[in-house]
Amino acid sequence: MATIEERIKLVTARVLKLEPGEIRPEHNFAVDLGAESVQSIELVAMFEKEFGIEMQEDAALAVETVGGAVDFIRDVCKQQGVKTEG
Repeated sequence: MATIEERIKLVTARVLKLEPGEIRPEHNFAVDLGAESVQSIELVAMFEKEFGIEMQEDAALAVETVGGAVDFIRDVCKQQGVKTEG
């Protein structure tokens, strides 16, 4: 199973039409990766689907970086009892 970070990069690359290898933990979704507000909402939905979790939308949208998303999703998975690698 891929790590949380790898899975986030793959989803982000698919939604934003980027190469996963171009995406770094320090990248800001909007500033560095070009995510517009509608794409940010799509990312939240796709992360929920990818990990089988439900996130509080406002809290999820407040996450600005890829690394922040890794930490946020790891915490949500723990809270909801979802097993992950990494």
